[in-house]
Amino acid sequence: MSVRSAEGVAFEATVPLAVVGSGAAGLVAALAARDAGAEVVIFERDASPSGSTALSSGLIPAAGTRFQRAKGIADTPELFAKDIQAKAHGKADPAVVEAVARAAAPTLEWLADRHGLDFVLLESFLYPGHSVLRMHAQPQRTGAALMGALLAAARGTGIDVVTSAEASALYADPQRRVRGLTLLRPDGSVERIGCGALVLACNGFGGNKEMVRRYIPEMADALYFGHPGNEGDAVRWGEALGAATRHMGAYQGHGSVAHPHGILVTWAVMMEGGIQVNSWGRRFSNEHQGYSEQAVAVLSQPGKIAWNIFDGRCHAIAREFEDYREAEAAGAIRTAADVEALAAVTGAPADALASTLADIARYQRGEAADPYGRDFTRKPLLAPPLFAVKVTGALFHTQGGLAIDGRARVLREDGSPLPNLFASGGAACGVSGPAVSGYLSGNGLLTAVALGRIAGESAARLVLAGRSV
Repeated sequence: MSVRSAEGVAFEATVPLAVVGSGAAGLVAALAARDAGAEVVIFERDASPSGSTALSSGLIPAAGTRFQRAKGIADTPELFAKDIQAKAHGKADPAVVEAVARAAAPTLEWLADRHGLDFVLLESFLYPGHSVLRMHAQPQRTGAALMGALLAAARGTGIDVVTSAEASALYADPQRRVRGLTLLRPDGSVERIGCGALVLACNGFGGNKEMVRRYIPEMADALYFGHPGNEGDAVRWGEALGAATRHMGAYQGHGSVAHPHGILVTWAVMMEGGIQVNSWGRRFSNEHQGYSEQAVAVLSQPGKIAWNIFDGRCHAIAREFEDYREAEAAGAIRTAADVEALAAVTGAPADALASTLADIARYQRGEAADPYGRDFTRKPLLAPPLFAVKVTGALFHTQGGLAIDGRARVLREDGSPLPNLFASGGAACGVSGPAVSGYLSGNGLLTAVALGRIAGESAARLVLAGRSV
């Protein structure tokens, strides 16, 4: 992975705007640029576009959408930004937070009206950290469905998505203006493509073990639940061009991946009353802090596993998600008629499980306070039969990356923008602050989709103006 001098390089072809990566960030950037009137080509290393988007739950938070208003939900970008910063402990870049909070709702409505994406508002439960219901998804509620809809939109708009084309190097002039890129093909052949501007939408570095060990040592040996192609290309190119990076220790984890099945189990079961216990049958955290930091809590337990314990009401809500239905079909969801059966399923001591459930009953009745700070009084008491899923913690994607401004321009250390380089999604520093605890549910697709549109429009304005400043 390198940046080379553009001097004397003969490009086989030149495109006004190149986008590296065809996940949600790259596809939305390309759609926005095309709608703005720019010619754009996406270059994708895989034979079939998928990326981390396809592995996600496909949930996009947005404030003030017509989908919310139709359900009588009042929300504003200001409240959304406040929630983002509250979770990030006030350490996310205010300009980027404001930009994505304001852009999210118009972006979803534009995707719906202009490109035919069908969004629904999730109403079954409130995700941790959000003041109101604002999670939007495709009706299937999967990342694969979101990817399919975005790809169909790109094809319908005539955007070229060049697959099996791995960007391996950039070419730049002395002013750090990107002039083109090298593409490696599966047969070993090389193409050099020139460009007027470049959008990096190739996610973060979760698939790069050395970078994870360097920046996120607590997740160095954790299950990686993202796309293996996320190797930190954008960060390394940006640094070679003189770009700044921010919050490299930030990431989205998840404390609820069915083990050993490797299937995401929705956090709805926790938000609606479920608990996590370790192999000793004891709780070890406040499950409502957030599923991201819960990955660290789960990985600190014996064997790096925990058990999700919940009841039929939670089970019914969880079955709205395709991933959960897949876990059920794979045999990951166990059923127990009583505590003794639950002990047999989990291998935890029956007396410890009985004591844990009795404690929760007292917290739910308001007779005692949970020592971990969770409020159990707002949800019904767990009622048999109980359900159990063995889970582990995982790294989903990194949240640190290239420093950008509110126009998605990549910045140098002095805050000035590089001439024609833009970043969105996991390639850019997100809005989660510097640590895992700052991740607000949906931040990943928020910056993929909202920043994707901002990057595409900003890059389109640049190339259409015929200048690189």
